[in-house]
Amino acid sequence: MTAAAGKFADLATRLGSGAILAGVGIAAIWAGGLWFQALAVAAAAIMTWELARMLAPCDGAGAYALAALALAALVLAHLLPGAWGLVPLVLPGLAALVLRRPGALLFAAYGTAVLVAAYGLVVFRDGYGGLWLGWLVAVVVVTDIAGYFAGRLIGGPKFWPAVSPKKTWAGIVAGWIGGALVGLAFLGFTTAGRDLPWISAALAFASQMGDAAESAIKRHAGVKDASQLIPGHGGLLDRFDALLGGALFMLIVSFFVVVPVARG
Repeated sequence: MTAAAGKFADLATRLGSGAILAGVGIAAIWAGGLWFQALAVAAAAIMTWELARMLAPCDGAGAYALAALALAALVLAHLLPGAWGLVPLVLPGLAALVLRRPGALLFAAYGTAVLVAAYGLVVFRDGYGGLWLGWLVAVVVVTDIAGYFAGRLIGGPKFWPAVSPKKTWAGIVAGWIGGALVGLAFLGFTTAGRDLPWISAALAFASQMGDAAESAIKRHAGVKDASQLIPGHGGLLDRFDALLGGALFMLIVSFFVVVPVARG
């Protein structure tokens, strides 16, 4: 095997798993409603389980209990009106803090962010339509792909070696460019304003920071992957960490920027 081939040794597995995940995600986004809500709730519960296993804020079956509590909290959140829906999302974190174990505080902070992001994705889909959620996902995916190939083909100085040793500045910048290009593409068939390309680039950076945050947690926990649920990708947290960062960013942006509604 050549050195170049070695750099892409995991590509086939990543593409296969990624294609399945993409197919399920696209179908759920298109369907919207309870279908997308169910996918977001289930994924967040699994990610809560992965996080609990990594940080061990509780013993044994406690990780499953926290995942079940996360699922119940998200279901309740969608039944409550307006901002009240955010209140139940802190319950898994509070439950972990009660146990006063070393990993509880980090679990509470990141675990709550996971639930808020999952809740926000559903609200974003319901409020602005499938097209704009598709834009968000497209920016995150293109950012990841651009960073993957640029990082391996160009290499160069590392972006943040203490947290994510494989990420290079070439990959980071390529991700920003890829995100901006997605924004430019969406200008052609939406009513979005001229701010969309730079917002897309900022969203790309937010997704990269979501990836970096999960990498920092894994280094803290001393693990390579959040779990082994997805061949070539590790766990759901490993696959959707960037989407979580992007979702949190767009929740904030939507309070300050008028998002054109595009039902679908």
